[in-house]
Amino acid sequence: MKYEQPVGKPFSKQYSSANIYFSLSFFSSSINANTFLSPLCSCQELGTSLNILKQEMKSISGLVVLFFVMLPHAAAYDPLDPTGNITIKWDVVSWTADGYVASVTMSNFQMYRSIVSPGWTLGWQWAKKEVIWSMVGAQTTEQGDCSKFKGNVPHCCLRKPVVVDLLPGVPYNQQFSNCCKAGVVSAWGQDPSSSVSAFQVSVGVAGTSNKTVKLPMNFTLLGPGLGYTCGPAKVVPSTVYLTADHRRKTQALMTWNVTCTYSQFLAAKNPKCCVSFSSFYNQSITPCPKCACGCQNKNNCVVSDSKQAHKKGINTPRKDNAPLLQCTHHMCPIRVHWHVKLNYKDYWRVKIAVTNFNYRMNYTQWTLVAQHPNLNAVTQVFSFDYKPLVPYEAINDTGMFYGMKFYNDLLMEAGPQGNVQSEVLLRKNKDTFTFKHGWAFPRKVYFNGDECLLPPPDAYPFLPNSAKVNSITISTMVVSALLFLFIIS
Repeated sequence: MKYEQPVGKPFSKQYSSANIYFSLSFFSSSINANTFLSPLCSCQELGTSLNILKQEMKSISGLVVLFFVMLPHAAAYDPLDPTGNITIKWDVVSWTADGYVASVTMSNFQMYRSIVSPGWTLGWQWAKKEVIWSMVGAQTTEQGDCSKFKGNVPHCCLRKPVVVDLLPGVPYNQQFSNCCKAGVVSAWGQDPSSSVSAFQVSVGVAGTSNKTVKLPMNFTLLGPGLGYTCGPAKVVPSTVYLTADHRRKTQALMTWNVTCTYSQFLAAKNPKCCVSFSSFYNQSITPCPKCACGCQNKNNCVVSDSKQAHKKGINTPRKDNAPLLQCTHHMCPIRVHWHVKLNYKDYWRVKIAVTNFNYRMNYTQWTLVAQHPNLNAVTQVFSFDYKPLVPYEAINDTGMFYGMKFYNDLLMEAGPQGNVQSEVLLRKNKDTFTFKHGWAFPRKVYFNGDECLLPPPDAYPFLPNSAKVNSITISTMVVSALLFLFIIS
């Protein structure tokens, strides 16, 4: 399926402190300090310098204001998925006596960030006093006060309705296309066919034409937790539909889009995963940093070999999704281990293992993204599916690993089965390949779209100065030498 950029995708830029530094440097260089320090300077020179100072201060203050204005938008910018977002499209398919019927489609255009169980929660605020008469494929969490209605009672009378997906297996007359998956939505890069969720809503006490209808506002999206920020609804060209025989086109009466972007800074103050390293050329293991994900759960964790770890009901999730972690020094629900396993003449091999330390959470349709310069030459991935991510055509150093369907696409809760692993074979680029200075380890690692905390560079497994030669190589050299002496004698 070809990827099409949705309407209304935001474009953000990253602003760094280098911009501020450049302006300050320019400011300092444009004013001659001797002008102020010299007792012989004239009043005219002093006045000119003061005017320059005023102009520079105005330009710097303007740049500082611009920096802080753009900072929230830059936080939602993902350099590995610059166009990733969730687009919520409302298509008005018919007008009713007091409102309209709309088909609402939620499309996840993020390459590696899915919405996992317990699924999405969508909210908004009505512009007037609209009500929801009925819904197909979803439901609101509360009905609200509908006492003023006689006879037919609306599905929801709240000014700020909150909508959730239906569970699988609901009656057929309550289903809608791409509905009823408990709110679970795959990432676009992982499975485009499962990256859509939809429902139908009948709205009353609303406008009955394109000119009188008022767009909903203040959209919120939980996926399933915090992190998403939604922009305002914007009217776009009406969606065009093809009939089943592809011989006739129809179109929505009115369409508006809402774009939601994700920021890890808004989702949680601490990382949700960490990375550890090891290698064949060094016996030491570089663990995750201590309290990598915060130690707020340190007093409520479970020792792996204790009786509590085998207690009945320990894996039952809570309504607030509070984790129950295994006691570790890093206190992260997820650990990714990168092991440099073997070195061949033209290839090298890495083993990747993902371990779940949360007793109350399993991860369906998980994704793992790694950034490494040699991922442009992946030869074989043995137990995971793999897809290169190339947001910038000139750079191919990022790839997404995810589970094979019906084999290891489910990462179980903490315990003996709470891990998935695979080996990766990579072809060497002899111009850049080296084991020195931690080159063999990834630059960035993401799990389910959240960046994991890496160990500090000075803790990486180092290459010994006098590395031990492989015993097979020694024996081969001895046999070759003996054979050579036998031939010449």
